[in-house]
Amino acid sequence: MKRTLVIVAHPNLSSSSVNRCWLNKLNQYYEQLTIHDIYLCYPTQQIDVKFEQNLIENHQNLVIQFPIYWFNCPPLLKQWFDDVFTYGWAFGSLGDKLNNKKVALAVSAGIKKTDYSCTGQYQYTLEEILKPFELTMNYVHADYQPMFALYGANNEPDYPDKITLNEVNKSADDYVNWMKKLGILI
Repeated sequence: MKRTLVIVAHPNLSSSSVNRCWLNKLNQYYEQLTIHDIYLCYPTQQIDVKFEQNLIENHQNLVIQFPIYWFNCPPLLKQWFDDVFTYGWAFGSLGDKLNNKKVALAVSAGIKKTDYSCTGQYQYTLEEILKPFELTMNYVHADYQPMFALYGANNEPDYPDKITLNEVNKSADDYVNWMKKLGILI
């Protein structure tokens, strides 16, 4: 059994400098990780629920990697949660498949960190905005871990606070170190 399943949910991974860089780095740990790109696997958005549930069951840990879209996750990831985390499997009297499984988010945010603060442009931290994910993991009795985030991952040519390629590459190393610190990668 591989230790960690990384669910990747990026609607246009080929145009992403951050998420592609992260995956290139994670591919070096293929013996410990399974990388599962749901947009690649489900172009028609017809999710194979049993396959997804078996995939999760066959891993000790789960990392969900995605870019922030409208202060949330991309739509196929939301559907994935709705379809896969079913009654009797993830929750309910017999739903125990996520009990004590370490689950964490790895997200890229297009805007700078100072905008995600009580005094910033959006008046909420990224942790506060993503609180529904934590609540979901608590509801299914998973072991929710602190998230990994990279801010300023905006691809717009005129965006003033865009991160550099060096910062993107460093974030890939930071991502791996975060996984190691959580004990979901050796």
